[in-house]
Amino acid sequence: MTKYKQYFQEMIAKNQDLFADFKKIHDLFAADRLKYQDQYNTQGAVVNEVIREWEKRLCLRMEKFRAEIKKTFPLIDLIGVKISFVA
Repeated sequence: MTKYKQYFQEMIAKNQDLFADFKKIHDLFAADRLKYQDQYNTQGAVVNEVIREWEKRLCLRMEKFRAEIKKTFPLIDLIGVKISFVA
């Protein structure tokens, strides 16, 4: 197994509750971004901190690690983005 996949699995295993809760809001946000953006951004900020800690451990392998994260959380890069609609 590649190092970045191993780190991803370790990160998820050591933070099971955090990522399980985030998966729920991630899926709700995917269905209705405007309605769930505040919850997504709040929980996502905590998740991003954990991800950054693990990314630092990987150094040069960060791109592959981030790609592995996006397989499970494809909207991860939208944390902190404010969505508004102008009529």
